[in-house]
Amino acid sequence: MALVLLLQLLSLWRLCHMYTTPTVPPALYPKPRLGAQPAAVVTPGVNVTLRCRAPLPAWRFELFKSGEIESILQRDVFLELAEFFLEEVTTEQGGSYRCCYKKRGWRPGVCSQLSDALELLVTDELPAPTLVALPGPVVAPGANVSLRCAGRWRGMSFALYREGEAAPVQYRDSPQPWADFPLLGASAAGTYSCYYHTPSSPYVLSRRSEPLVISLEGSGSLDYTRGNLIRLGLAGLVLISLGTLVVFDWRSQSPALGNV
Repeated sequence: MALVLLLQLLSLWRLCHMYTTPTVPPALYPKPRLGAQPAAVVTPGVNVTLRCRAPLPAWRFELFKSGEIESILQRDVFLELAEFFLEEVTTEQGGSYRCCYKKRGWRPGVCSQLSDALELLVTDELPAPTLVALPGPVVAPGANVSLRCAGRWRGMSFALYREGEAAPVQYRDSPQPWADFPLLGASAAGTYSCYYHTPSSPYVLSRRSEPLVISLEGSGSLDYTRGNLIRLGLAGLVLISLGTLVVFDWRSQSPALGNV
């Protein structure tokens, strides 16, 4: 009788252990991916959906926010994807988010590796980008130059402007936090600036970058020489004018001196 009871207790322990311990350590499961729709940079009041995608069907998904000890949202779905809805987001909801997934049989509190951080920005205005010339702002004859407009977030739309022209000279989307605008050296001289915005919310604009002057090699010395010639010409005209006045004054006084 005691032996039968012992065997029953052993079977029950194995059954409980099977449902509370993962057969494969969670560390062996790849981390999920976390994305945002319509974008990771939005204005206040927009509805945002954070999508956590696992490499295989899971039982539960959890969403974490930096600064919080526990998960802020959970979803029980037997799929590879879970969606977390943030309605009419505020600036306070901006921050760094991560997610993880769980499978049946894992102990309470055990989760997969966390996803890479997703930076959610809720703002009416984006910081200004930087604009630099590669390899430099002085272009040699026959060479080309590339202007790089760099912001802080990936997946933006960038526009390059040239002083004196209303429309952008180039416009492009980029998966990187920057965009490169190639220019032909022969026609690259000018003053440029750029800005960026989210593709899904073009009304969320950054401030313009600081202006960048592109010049052709040798044009500076040529301008300097031309400026010197102009200044010498003006000085000569002034001297001629003064000389003419002196002669005119001397001639006007000559009859008076002869009558004395």
